[in-house]
This record gives sequence, structure tokens and C-alpha cells, in this order.
Amino acid sequence: MESTRRGTVRTGEPERWSTQGPWQAGSVDDDLDTLVNDWLTIPDVAERLGLDVGKVRRLLQDRYLVGVRRGERNVLSVPSALIVDGAPLPELRGTLTVLMDSGYDDESALRWLFTPDDSLPGTPVEALREKRKTEVRRRAQALAF
Repeated sequence: MESTRRGTVRTGEPERWSTQGPWQAGSVDDDLDTLVNDWLTIPDVAERLGLDVGKVRRLLQDRYLVGVRRGERNVLSVPSALIVDGAPLPELRGTLTVLMDSGYDDESALRWLFTPDDSLPGTPVEALREKRKTEVRRRAQALAF
């Protein structure tokens, strides 16, 4: 683990992660841009939610939303699929809590949420949008074992 200004960052993933799901470190599908096709910057999220940028940052801190820094300019971005009807996807917060408790960081949580899972079917984020949070959280809890 490595310490940064924002806290502890996972520098290596436990072995159990290498066998969980279709994405693995170093694989071709590891790039988030292949999984998430529509990103919003923090000002864009603020506009969609009708909030100021500070409140959007608070939503990120409180895990109502999740985002990563991307691109040449290292801009904090949030997948647009996490916003539904002008609000953060309600089922997301609890699911993120389960993933974080399993040792996932923001980037790996987004990969997991947007990676197709034949047993759902679709992606976990699609299942959350379809109000199937129990199925998704059950799978997320299994990642810890």
C-alpha cells in the first residue's frame, strides 16, 4: 500500500481479484474507456443534478457517486449511467459500500460495475438501474471471500 495526500492507495490487488470476473489486471478489457462510453466532468454532473460543484464533490466523498481521474488533463469524471432522473442512482451507495469493504478502490469498483456478467445478465450497473440491487449486492459480497 502507498500513502498519498488523500489516504491509502492499493498498489497491488489480492490474488482473489485475479480470478473474479472477466477483467484482470493487464488484460485488454482493463481500460475503463472500453467499459464506460459516456463520462461527465464534475461541472457537467453539477448541471445535471442542479447542484453546485461543491455539493457534487460531497456526493463523491459520501459515496453517493463514484468517479476517477482520466484523460491527459487528469479530469475527475463520473459515468453518466450513475445518474438517473436528475439524481444519483439510489442503489449505488450501498453497493459501493460493499465493494469498498471488499477492498476495491474507485477505479476497480467502476470496472466491476461496468463489466458484463452473464449471470445477471448484463452489467451490475444495468441491474442496479433495473432495481435488482439484491442480486448485485449478493455478488459484490461474494467478492470478499
